[in-house]
Amino acid sequence: MHIRRQIIVKSPYSQQTVALQLDPSQSVLTLSGLTSLLESSLSDFCIALDGKPLNASTRIQVSNLPPVSVLALHPRLHGGGGDGGATGAESRDCYLNMYAEKKPDKVDPNEQRLSKWLNCALSNEPLAEPCVVDLLGNLFNKEALVNALLLKRLPKQFYYIKGLKDMVNIKLEDVAGGFDGDTTSARFQCPVSGLEFNGKYKFYALRGCGHVVSAKALKEVKSCSCLVCHKDVKDSDKIVINGTEEEVGLLRERMEEEKGKMREKKGASKKSKNNGVAVVVDAGAKVGKRQMDDGNVNGNGVTVKKFKAGDAVPVNATKEVYASLFTSSKRKSDFRETYSCRSLPLGRN
Repeated sequence: MHIRRQIIVKSPYSQQTVALQLDPSQSVLTLSGLTSLLESSLSDFCIALDGKPLNASTRIQVSNLPPVSVLALHPRLHGGGGDGGATGAESRDCYLNMYAEKKPDKVDPNEQRLSKWLNCALSNEPLAEPCVVDLLGNLFNKEALVNALLLKRLPKQFYYIKGLKDMVNIKLEDVAGGFDGDTTSARFQCPVSGLEFNGKYKFYALRGCGHVVSAKALKEVKSCSCLVCHKDVKDSDKIVINGTEEEVGLLRERMEEEKGKMREKKGASKKSKNNGVAVVVDAGAKVGKRQMDDGNVNGNGVTVKKFKAGDAVPVNATKEVYASLFTSSKRKSDFRETYSCRSLPLGRN
């Protein structure tokens, strides 16, 4: 005798309860069979029969089912928890790799600013006397910069520094009361206004005397001389320390202009010097040629006195008569070619 068995289907999307009647002659129940009974797809649901999950490979003996069974349909949540934070394709390795990558540490802008104003731009060591600034406003320890020049290890970004002429010795004023060793506080100040040398205020280095003065002091006390040593200062002598990109661009244009003028001046002086040497050499060559023509200089450049018959006249002899015996004593203009002469005089050869 076959016992009729009934399956109650419960779903959160439906307020009604559906009852399925199993065929008494059916011996095995599968997921596909349940799908055909419901006449709808169950791929979007997690299915449990009497609390036991069912999948495509599950086979249930109908004889083992109670007269009434409960089939619960639970919707699948795509993407993990449904919050958009994960997908079904992700695995634990994805999270491990994501957190394994080291992210760069955030740099404190205040520390970066202080480092630029209180440390050497080349060695990154604290500024210590003697200090210099280049023509673009970068700060250096002079010893570190000179060593880099000697060892030819200067970075490419400082290509314009060729020697001592491309750096300016500066004088930094220590803060009042002395430096307490705190790396987050300024170590230098303006000798006129007392403003701290920490990057919050604009400072100028004066090429003539090397004093470092704040822009506020130069603006309030308008003068054509240094406010510290009273030495004359021109606008072209002011170098902005650690200026903006625009200010550095203006300093670069000024530097290139000055170097161009120096090259032109050097070329003009070299040209004038070469011209002077050429004139002297040309004049000397003309004098030497004239002396050789006169017979006073031999081929080796040694001065030789030309022999004249009139200078060695014997005793009781007349100078003109004695000199007439020698061809060298006659002038070239005295020789005249006649029809009877067999050879030209020596003076015409």
